[in-house]
Amino acid sequence: MKPKIAVAISGGVDSLVAAFILKKKYENIVGLHFLNGYEPAPFQPSESPSESFERSDQSIISIYEPPDAHPITHIANQLNIPIKLVDCRYHFQKYVVDYFVQSYRKGLTPNPCIICNPLIKFGIVFDLAKHLGASYFATGHYAGIIEKADDQYFLTKGRDSQKDQSYFLAFLSRKVLPFIRFPLGNMTKQQVIEMAVLNGLTPVLTKESQDVCFIHNNDYAYFLTSQDRFVASPGLITDSDGRRIGAHQGLHKFTIGQRRGINCPASEPYYVLKIDMEQNRLIVGFKKDLYKTGLKIKNINWFIPKPKSNLDIFVKIRYRHQATEAVLIPQNEDSAKIYFKKPQPAVTPGQGAVCYIGDEVIAGGWIHE
Repeated sequence: MKPKIAVAISGGVDSLVAAFILKKKYENIVGLHFLNGYEPAPFQPSESPSESFERSDQSIISIYEPPDAHPITHIANQLNIPIKLVDCRYHFQKYVVDYFVQSYRKGLTPNPCIICNPLIKFGIVFDLAKHLGASYFATGHYAGIIEKADDQYFLTKGRDSQKDQSYFLAFLSRKVLPFIRFPLGNMTKQQVIEMAVLNGLTPVLTKESQDVCFIHNNDYAYFLTSQDRFVASPGLITDSDGRRIGAHQGLHKFTIGQRRGINCPASEPYYVLKIDMEQNRLIVGFKKDLYKTGLKIKNINWFIPKPKSNLDIFVKIRYRHQATEAVLIPQNEDSAKIYFKKPQPAVTPGQGAVCYIGDEVIAGGWIHE
């Protein structure tokens, strides 16, 4: 029996080329496009769902056939494959958007992609793929999966170091790895674009996807203040000794390491050092003050058995951070301390810290302090 492959289709060039590659190898392909409710032209179903399925948490996921006018139909026609619309609007709001808003309320800087991948793409959409009888679920991520002895699977970096997305996948369950395929893992972005052009493939999304897909025009402050019961409270800007140097119009406008928007004249630029939610205070300092020797992570997702002793690693503390040498010191079951070989700037609570040995992801944890 020939395997069935489900592939996540966003409408961008990466998922389009990923599906094209799979189409050449497999005959039985189905595309899955998930709806988050924040599309530029939100989908309004005119008919009942074509089908639905119940997840293990007893929530019901509705599936729709895309109308002819829907942009994703253009992708389906190019690839000559069926594409289904997966209604994830309720879950996306609950698990991704609400988390995003609550993080800012706590003075944290969230990373919604890290949340969305395990819960939505490799959670709900993956579950649907299995429900539809797919043997494998593929996406257009620039990452890899390797199989070692005893059927052990591991997440690895993508070949293109500029586009590698393993950082965003570091909280996937190990249980899904045997069923995941990343067709672009050994390709560069330029090769993907060239393949699309050579084969006349035209995406419906022409801009590179942003970190926060549900915020249009990148206006975080407006989005947050438009949310129910989100109140922006003006407060003081002080230095680390508590001396007042200015005022802010809401802590939600700032993140650790930020320079813009402080608007306090000084001999050299100020940077955000800390967000003090209890006193509604923004603490700033100079660039040299941003550097830290280490951090603590919690809620760790291990891809290896939890180490019993210190481990030499490389760690990324945000997506565009160059992985740096460090030592991981395990604490209890789901926390660890990480000490950098060289101090690093802008360690930001709420962001993910992803640990590597070579090209393999060994763990991902949330920066706590």
